[in-house]
Amino acid sequence: MSDDGRESEGGEEEVRGARRIPGPRGAADDLDLESVPLPPLPPAGPAAPDEAVPEQAVPEPSVPEPSVPDPDPAEIPEAEPVAEAGPEPVAEHASEPASASAHGSDPTAGPEPATPEPLEPLMTSAPRLPHRVLKALLGAWALSACSAEETAAVEDHLTACAPCADEALRLRDAVGLLHTDGSLDLDPTLRSRVIDGCLGRRPARIPVPEWAAPYDAETARLDALLRDIGDSEWHAPVRLRWFEEEREVSRRTTVAGVIAHLTAVDGLLSAALGLDDPLGDSAPLDPAERTETYWSSAHRPPTRAVREPWRAQSHELIRTASFAGRNVAETSVSYGAFALPLQDAVLDRAFECWVHGGDIADAVDYPYRAPSATHLHRMIDLAARMLPAAVAGRRRAGLAGPAKDLVTAGAPGRSVHLEIEGHGGGDWYIALDSPAAVGSPDRAVAQVALDGVEFCRLVAGHISPVEAAAGQEGDREAIRDVLFAAAALSRL
Repeated sequence: MSDDGRESEGGEEEVRGARRIPGPRGAADDLDLESVPLPPLPPAGPAAPDEAVPEQAVPEPSVPEPSVPDPDPAEIPEAEPVAEAGPEPVAEHASEPASASAHGSDPTAGPEPATPEPLEPLMTSAPRLPHRVLKALLGAWALSACSAEETAAVEDHLTACAPCADEALRLRDAVGLLHTDGSLDLDPTLRSRVIDGCLGRRPARIPVPEWAAPYDAETARLDALLRDIGDSEWHAPVRLRWFEEEREVSRRTTVAGVIAHLTAVDGLLSAALGLDDPLGDSAPLDPAERTETYWSSAHRPPTRAVREPWRAQSHELIRTASFAGRNVAETSVSYGAFALPLQDAVLDRAFECWVHGGDIADAVDYPYRAPSATHLHRMIDLAARMLPAAVAGRRRAGLAGPAKDLVTAGAPGRSVHLEIEGHGGGDWYIALDSPAAVGSPDRAVAQVALDGVEFCRLVAGHISPVEAAAGQEGDREAIRDVLFAAAALSRL
């Protein structure tokens, strides 16, 4: 090595058969180009084509290839290693420009086609996007508004990111609510279920009596309907229907007139509980007369202003009955021609509230369902207990068949098996010959089957007895007496 740090020229340039890396090169001005030996030139060969031939994995032989276009078949086996080493289609396309260059180009031909580039492989995995971008796409993914690539990226991300997966499930559930085919009206049992849940957690100190629960529920349902209708719908025409003797009777009024009718008849219960009667102390007791009196006393047709007094009165009835306790349940409520215990009178008002709520719903095209099964069963039971007296009343008026087997009070007598099917159904045995007799399955002479809601419509006077019966078997006269007695229970 010389003093300037460079290696000396000579035999020490190679160590263990490898050439050493030369030291730093001097400046271009100091380099003597004439003293640098030139590399040997390659042997002469055929003219090179215009486009470079792609490299082959196996080096080509040094012997020049023949210039003929078609190779000799005897040389094909020797070319097999070359075909395996490189892609054959590329070699074929690369040789075509060489042939064209050798034999000349056709002046009539168009521009020489470019060598086709190899096709890119199809996307086999989702594109990699930042987390913040994928999180922002969750809403569009839930609405199915993403492109195919974005959808694949989001779904691939959800398999690895738990927070985003939870958010995606919540968004997808929310989208499902936007496309529901069900009714948007609230379930009629929602209020009772919510109240039951609240009372289960914190029971009321003074609960509503069980016999007043149907009235509480039906007044609340009707009030919800009245809150939803507009001012003009309070004047929608409503036709009230009932049966007198054996003919159908109707009365035309409005939605506001129906609420005024309910207020007038509910006043009978208010008077029995010591509350103020909205019609005054001198008002008649008959429900139809009370209603006509209330309608005629109004200086103008009733409007939605009748809703608040009716709802306040129903709240006061429930509150008073709840504070009074069990002793008030047997308090007599007079309807003029007949009287009912307070617990049955409240159930009767719940039945009428549901029936007239349906009349209003039909007038304003509002969906209105039947009461809950428990409450409907209580209403049917009240009507079934009133049927023996109704049959006896029609017999006194000459509208029912004569008694065939009189028995002492409390003894089993001839009966009709009333089978109520479906919602709120059950079995009742209606005594035929005396209201004091007891219905008995052993003395049943006939059977009639009806749907629960259809039976209530018959009791309300909304369908005729001929249309109501779904199945009949046994004594035809007994069946007719019971069905017409059920229709006779209806009134204004």
